Amino acid sequence: MFDKIRTKMGAVVTAALAALNHYGEREPAPCASYAFECRSADGALKWSEDITNLVTTAGKTDLLDKYFRGSGYTAAWFVGLIDAAGFTAVATADTMASHGGWTEAVPYASGTRPALTLSAATSGSIDNSASKAAFTINATALLKGAFLNTDSTKSGSTGTLYSAGVFAADRAVQSGDVLSVQVTLQAS
Repeated sequence: MFDKIRTKMGAVVTAALAALNHYGEREPAPCASYAFECRSADGALKWSEDITNLVTTAGKTDLLDKYFRGSGYTAAWFVGLIDAAGFTAVATADTMASHGGWTEAVPYASGTRPALTLSAATSGSIDNSASKAAFTINATALLKGAFLNTDSTKSGSTGTLYSAGVFAADRAVQSGDVLSVQVTLQAS
């Protein structure tokens, strides 16, 4: 009888310690979060939102291959927008060549996706706060979110899709707006 009590108590204590110390939990791949600000042509803040995202399987594989294997590294990353029209979901299986639940939104003047220009990493985090990705909007649109990719081609289907995240609700933009996106990548 005492052995059963000891076993049950040991299991409860072990489970409690595991919960307190996150023992046995797997840490996620460096995830990205996005901080959006949409300003009208006169500079007034129209809306802002912070979102987190999922890291795709292709993104995790790319991270492991480049960092640990040292294969074909590229520092070129670009920010894209997700269109609200026809949106169903983002998924870890998404790639730029195959993402059936969404399409890219391109209501901006630049001929390419804005580059992600990162500052030096510190304390397990890196961001582009010194040089936010900016979209000069040239059409009315409803946006669903954003993504990170290694290809600058607007509406392109190549490159590695690292992550994608969506707003709590669709966000409207119109011609003359400037949408800035701060991306923070964190490995914690």
